[in-house]
This record gives sequence, C-alpha cells and structure tokens, in this order.
Amino acid sequence: MPKLPWLVYAMLLAPFGLILIAAVVKTWQAREARSWPQTSGKVVTSAAEVREVQVSDDEREDGYRLESRNFANVVYEYSVGGRKLRNNRISIGEDLGNFQVAEKLAKYPAGSVVSVYYNPRHPDQAVLERDLPEGLWGCLGIGSAIVLAIVFGSAFGLNQSYAYLAHHIGRPDLAGLVVAFGAFGAVIALMALAVQRQASAARHWPVVSGTIKLSEMEKYREASEPGSAPGVEMFGRRVSYTYSYQNVSYTNECARVASEKPSSSNKMLLRLLSRYQDGATVEVHVNPANPAEATLDPRGGGGMALVLWGIAAIFAALALFVATRGG
Repeated sequence: MPKLPWLVYAMLLAPFGLILIAAVVKTWQAREARSWPQTSGKVVTSAAEVREVQVSDDEREDGYRLESRNFANVVYEYSVGGRKLRNNRISIGEDLGNFQVAEKLAKYPAGSVVSVYYNPRHPDQAVLERDLPEGLWGCLGIGSAIVLAIVFGSAFGLNQSYAYLAHHIGRPDLAGLVVAFGAFGAVIALMALAVQRQASAARHWPVVSGTIKLSEMEKYREASEPGSAPGVEMFGRRVSYTYSYQNVSYTNECARVASEKPSSSNKMLLRLLSRYQDGATVEVHVNPANPAEATLDPRGGGGMALVLWGIAAIFAALALFVATRGG
C-alpha cells in the first residue's frame, strides 16, 4: 500500500462514495415502489421543456448558478379513490436533464394509455417506471473496480516513480517536483486527447438551423472569504440557441459574459459574439446519439485541444529540465 496520508485517499475516493450512497438510496426507493399499487392513466402532455437547474458555482456568493437544460415533460393523469391526479415523474432515478429527451417522448406520446404506480400513503406521488435500469449494480461494480484500480494504481505508481527518480537524478530532493510535473502533464494530456476526440466527432455531426437568444441581464455577487466584506456585484448575460432535431426542440448555452457594470457586460457580449445577434440564424451541429448535446463551432474543441497539448508539453519540459539540470 502506498505511504500516503489517509486524507489523500479520502479525497480521491469521495466521488466514488457519493455515487455509491446515491445508488443505495435509489435502490431502496425502487424496492419501496415495488409494493405501490398500479392504476391506469393517460398521457395528456408529451413535449420537450427547458428548465432552469441549479449548478454548483464556487465563484458566486450563493454557491450556485442557473443553467438551462432540456427535459422530457410527460404529464399523465390518473385517478385514485375518486380523485383525479396529475404527475410528470417518469422513473425512480433522478432526471438531471439533457439525456434521452427524444426517447422518453417517443415512449410516452400524448394520448397513450400508461400504467401508473402510486404511493398509497401519498397518491400524488407516482411514477411510470418503478425499476432501476437493468445492470445498474453490475455497471457500478465494474466502475468501482476501475476507480479503485486507478486511484491506488496511480498512487502506487507515483510512489514507485519517486523512489526510482530519487536514486537516478542529480538532486534527489527534487524527485517529488519531477513526479508532480510529470503527473500534471499526463493528466492534462489525457484531457487534451478526450477533447480532441470529441472535436473530431463533432465535425461529422448532422447540421440543423438554430436561432440565437440573449438572456435578460442577471445580477449576482462574487463569492468572498468568510467574515470579509460582501463580494463584488456583477452583471451578466447568457447566450443560448434553440434548434430542433427530429421534431424535438432543444436549447443550449454557448457563452456567458459578466462585468461589474451592465454597460461593460453588453460591450463584452458584443465583442465576444459580434457575429451572433439576438434572433440570428446559425448552423447547429447536433450529436445524433444525444441531440441535447450540440455546438455552434465544432472546430473550437480542436483549438482547446491544442492549448491543452501545449500545457502538457510545458509540464513535461519542466519535469525533464528539473530531472536533468537539478532545478
């Protein structure tokens, strides 16, 4: 076992622990729902819907920002004890948006008859699908094994690399710095490879027509240190675009700009997107595997990949320099 502080392992394994807890909670909810009675219902609305979702943002005083995401809004009607009720929850699993929107709408079209499972204690709580996705725990088990292998394998590899370099470079006390530079470079290189592959795939996505939409001015405060003065008041705008793919409408964001003055924010917006005006028609490249994912500039990812490759090369050069020149 690598000799690293327990806090390091706790930080590395925290995401895995959160995923495991969420899976256990959802499994318990699914088992509870298996005992729920069933009744017949009818889908009265089946359409794509854009909702504002809170996303964690440490740079804001409130700790979150709003993000537009696409959802399948399937509203169904059912009766329990003579009461006519409505609900739009499809499954036990959490719907975070931008996923399987078209598939859900196709599965539950308006006017279709559906089986509704409701909570006998609270009949207004209901779902159309009370089972978790098949193979959830199998996938979680495989994913857990991979995560554990990466975490402990990487930690072990870093320790081995440190021990090796400490005996083979002119300044053994700089071995840790060489390992750190090399590890950062490797991580960034993997990120660059992923971005490059995504950009390459995006260039072959089908193209549809879309429309630019500018949001109203939003006001918020930047985050500040506890006990210090309130953060700077900021004014920002969001730039999004709407499009349709296979008769389903979607909305995506392409930029955010903010400044300390509303007028400055508008100037930055115009400078950043001078070719995009409110209501302008644009070409949208849509991911056919997940139409909620799209881009206006499939080549932009290639530029980001080059930047990441450059940063990775800098870290690699620093590691080589420290190892051969001794700092």
